[in-house]
Amino acid sequence: MALRQQSPLQLRFYEVIFGTETLMGKWFDISLILIIVASVTVIMLDSIAETHVHHGTLYRQLEWVFTLMFTLEYMVRVWCSPNRKGYMFSVYGIVDLLALLPTYLSLLLPQTAPLLIIRLLRILRIFRVLRLLSLLNEANAMAAALRSSARKIFVFYALMLILTTIFGSLMYVVEGAENGFDNIPKSIYWAIVTITTVGYGDVVPLTPIGRAISSVGMLIGYSLITVPAVIMMAPLAASEQARRDRQAQESRNCTNCTTVEHDTSSHYCRNCGAALPKPGHEPET
Repeated sequence: MALRQQSPLQLRFYEVIFGTETLMGKWFDISLILIIVASVTVIMLDSIAETHVHHGTLYRQLEWVFTLMFTLEYMVRVWCSPNRKGYMFSVYGIVDLLALLPTYLSLLLPQTAPLLIIRLLRILRIFRVLRLLSLLNEANAMAAALRSSARKIFVFYALMLILTTIFGSLMYVVEGAENGFDNIPKSIYWAIVTITTVGYGDVVPLTPIGRAISSVGMLIGYSLITVPAVIMMAPLAASEQARRDRQAQESRNCTNCTTVEHDTSSHYCRNCGAALPKPGHEPET
């Protein structure tokens, strides 16, 4: 998609708002993160009944101030972006828009106001500001492991659903409504809470047979609790090994001091300053 022609003013705003290479760009993102934290703090304080009674009006006014600031920022981002559609439908663009909507929706549906907590997602920009993109690479590796294990995870949870349905139905038959197991869905809820070893205690078996079934369910839960981790660990381990193998293939030895350099973008040895051989090329002997 061809990029839109920008005026010098748009280029200047784009450099500050979307970039972190300049001092102004870094300060803009840091200031934005601080404002987001302040906005979320106001939302959390407003959810406390005591503070809402005394400062509810102030919190509401502050929230509108934050929303208008974020609205203006979003409009400026769209205005100065060379690819407006690309930004608006990107992950950051969608999150920026979702951070605004709850305040406006609260005019019609007041109960949607707490959804403003989604603004915390905008702090993901701190990875760019602090040069922590390697952490995002780790997150991408985990996402890839989840995708490659999707079929196994689906089978596991399908079996768990069948198992909890069987346990819930058994408890409904054994315990009955007089012991709190009023219906099969509620009994399945008990089975899920029991097999996952959460144990809220709001519904408990009272008969000897029911307690025996409950004990079996808890033992099964302990034996299955590590299965999802095992399913994910295999592709993660394979991905990590592939990364290490690739790093080993791309590493170079300095011909002057034999220091090993893994950064493929480096042209000189970080230890002695000698020129490094190109990646994939053996040094001449």
